[in-house]
Amino acid sequence: MKFCGHCSATVSLVIPQGDNRHRYVCDKCEFIFYENPRIIAGTIPVFEDKVLLCKRAIEPRLGYWTLPAGFMENGETTQQAALRETFEEAYASPELGPLFSVCNLPKGNQVHVFYLAHMTVAEYGSGPESLAVELYDEADIPWHDIAFGTVTQTLKRFFEDRKQGIEQLHHIDF
Repeated sequence: MKFCGHCSATVSLVIPQGDNRHRYVCDKCEFIFYENPRIIAGTIPVFEDKVLLCKRAIEPRLGYWTLPAGFMENGETTQQAALRETFEEAYASPELGPLFSVCNLPKGNQVHVFYLAHMTVAEYGSGPESLAVELYDEADIPWHDIAFGTVTQTLKRFFEDRKQGIEQLHHIDF
């Protein structure tokens, strides 16, 4: 960051008075720019005993499989973001269930949240960000072609919980 978005003056990376972290601060109007983690919200869409996965049509990880998820937009809740992303990527409209996993990626400045989601019908398709969308049972999931560690760990915990007959919230740190 080089210039203030409010007055166009230069900015400096300093520790503002009363703070303990470096922040970009405008040299003229003294506006402080806070850079915070991005939230990625998605679902674990389940139909009968299968999970819906999307094959990515975009980078990063083009051609790899993922749960439907994406960046949260301003003005929406994590639940709304998860459902919006599920529809955008998989043309699926599941019933949203409880929060299942919170994945912290401090080195990437991201937090990924996944909700359980029940599909009452097997209606889905490839959105513009998906090359393919398929229902998989655990044995057929392309584990070596999963796009992100957050998705791998969320899916593993989902299937472990299902085998044990429990439903719990998972906090996963990367």
